[in-house]
Amino acid sequence: MKKKVVLAIFLCIGIHGYSQEINTQKTIDNTPSQELLDEVLVTSASREIQKRSEVPGSIATITANTIKETKAFGIDQLVNQVSGVFMSTSRAASNEQHFMAARSPISTKALFLYLEDGLQIRPTSVFNHNALLEMNDISFARVEVLKGPASSIYGSESIGGSFNFITKNPTENLSGSVGFQTNDLGLARYDFEVSDQTSEKIGFYLGGQYVQREDGPVEHSDYEKTAVTFNTVYDFNTTTKWTTVFDLVDYRSDMSGSLSEADYTNGNYESDQTFTEREAVAFRARTTLDKFWNDRNKTSFNFIVRNNRMDQNPSYRIRQARDQGQLTGFASGEVNANQFSSFVGLIQHKLDFNVANSSLIIGATTDYSPQDYVAETTDVIVDSETGRNIDFSINEEDYILNYEANILNYAGFFQYEISPIYALKVTAALRYDNFEYDYDNLSDGIVGTEDSVDNFNNLTPKLGVNYNFNTRIGLYTNYSQGFTPPQVSTLYRNSNELQGIKPSRYHNYEIGGYFTIPSKLKVDAALYFLEGENTLITLRDEDDNFFNTNAGKSRSYGIEYGITWFPIKKLSITHNGSYAQHRYIDFFERGVDYSDTDRETAPSLLGTSLITYRTTFKNNFGFSITAEHELVGEYNTSFENQIENEDGTFKTATYDGHNVFNLRAGINYKRFEIWSLALNVFDELYAARASFNRFRGENSFTIGNPIAFHFGARYNF
Repeated sequence: MKKKVVLAIFLCIGIHGYSQEINTQKTIDNTPSQELLDEVLVTSASREIQKRSEVPGSIATITANTIKETKAFGIDQLVNQVSGVFMSTSRAASNEQHFMAARSPISTKALFLYLEDGLQIRPTSVFNHNALLEMNDISFARVEVLKGPASSIYGSESIGGSFNFITKNPTENLSGSVGFQTNDLGLARYDFEVSDQTSEKIGFYLGGQYVQREDGPVEHSDYEKTAVTFNTVYDFNTTTKWTTVFDLVDYRSDMSGSLSEADYTNGNYESDQTFTEREAVAFRARTTLDKFWNDRNKTSFNFIVRNNRMDQNPSYRIRQARDQGQLTGFASGEVNANQFSSFVGLIQHKLDFNVANSSLIIGATTDYSPQDYVAETTDVIVDSETGRNIDFSINEEDYILNYEANILNYAGFFQYEISPIYALKVTAALRYDNFEYDYDNLSDGIVGTEDSVDNFNNLTPKLGVNYNFNTRIGLYTNYSQGFTPPQVSTLYRNSNELQGIKPSRYHNYEIGGYFTIPSKLKVDAALYFLEGENTLITLRDEDDNFFNTNAGKSRSYGIEYGITWFPIKKLSITHNGSYAQHRYIDFFERGVDYSDTDRETAPSLLGTSLITYRTTFKNNFGFSITAEHELVGEYNTSFENQIENEDGTFKTATYDGHNVFNLRAGINYKRFEIWSLALNVFDELYAARASFNRFRGENSFTIGNPIAFHFGARYNF
């Protein structure tokens, strides 16, 4: 009854802050944004501002207006608006821990580049699929998503795509905000911003947040996060600018683990875990000196320092001991700590030629990242009646891994663009990478592999063409390669017998186009074909432990499309979707040929639809309301596809997919914003991710959000 009353109030009030920019005191007319419908400027793929119509790839920009209107309390609510992208997380249980899918299955693999202002937030080969919890989303000015391995300038790992989070710059006058958000998933968030141009030469931006949740719908799912971003810009003169950005994120979360099929179906969200958790502290400092030598020459000098530590008592490493199928009351697990420091230098020069509107970008980078990793076994006590893991003890110096690895990556790159005729632009790029892992096993002869120095190198080309018929319609095509070296923890976690992990290489072929009627319609679409060699996958051994290996070949192909239509000035209808197939082409496992089979956790259909009504009244009063539909299609949960029926036959292990509907609405009045969100308004039971456990013979589920109501308020000054 309580939720029905809250929903009725929500629908009657219809509140959602939209129209006042925090760095001005002007009210923005809530009409179709030209930023959305007309020419968009982007930085993805070159670190230089250029028109969207000059990028030969599938790129989407989540603008400042979109961020402001979405009122997201998680990055997933932003990037999932991009066609073909699904950031899989759950506010009910995952606490910003996440999986990602973009031209790939829902995965934990190093298939994506996560960037801040065009620079990687983690070094290549120390990828973490939860890396976006190390971001401060209140500091985002915009987000750019470039799909496919087309970012030769950025570096390796951008197979599915690169996600570039652009930091807010100082405002012209003193401005800022204070905000508060809460919901009935147990979450409370406090945030603030302040920004000013303190003199003609110096400006700053400071933004921070504190998030806490307690007593959510899934047991053992509390978390806390503090994040602060500080950006200073110093203009020496009209030709020299110095920018420095500091980020600090302190994060801790329970790890509730996945639910069994019976608990998921019956609504029993009591966690099997009582002590598993993850702690992360991330610090990044980036300083950039931009020098404009003249109208045609610009050089950027960058220096980056990173320091990260992640400690875990992970739920996914706990294995319960059984005797003839019955729990024995004992289990094993591990605690681990992974720390790295990074020292990165990057120089990039752009030269514009006075011939055929051509330009050349050349650059070089060196990343030196020493890493320490230690993992020790634990003994876990299991409640024999409930099957819950209730206590543990660390077996000190009983190491699973204990190593130091000095990681050195140096690279050189160039990108050349030329327009032989006005409507045509050709882009060619090439990047050379060399990786050296100097691995020192601190428990040599006891666990892990022998000391070694491993080298991986690759030459990655890209060729693209844009043809713009006019300012409203254009086509592009590209061929690009992607390269992912083995992750350090993956390479050295495997036993000596299984160590031979190979780098993964990908070939991407793509054609797309875009069409715009200003203030009325925007359409974009892309067809792609992505072929992988030595695709890295995770399996379970006979003891139910995870290990990594290479599949010979994989293939993904599909169509991505986005449509935004304004039937009237104040109403917009948007649909972003994709249809794709992800398959193993050449894959043998335990003597069984799984070639030409569908990959696991790989939905064919993804889609997000939004209907938004916006209006502005007198006296600086604005109102908007949005209905949103999220679609995830059916997918296999195992490449083995085996669940045994009672008659001894087998059926395919699948997840049926889901349809989730959300509402958000709000008002703004002068300096005040108030908004509300209704999540999963029909209270559909769904999974953020489902996977098959062949030892249990059933699916396991990370539960998605149940019906929930979210409220927020902000004061802008």
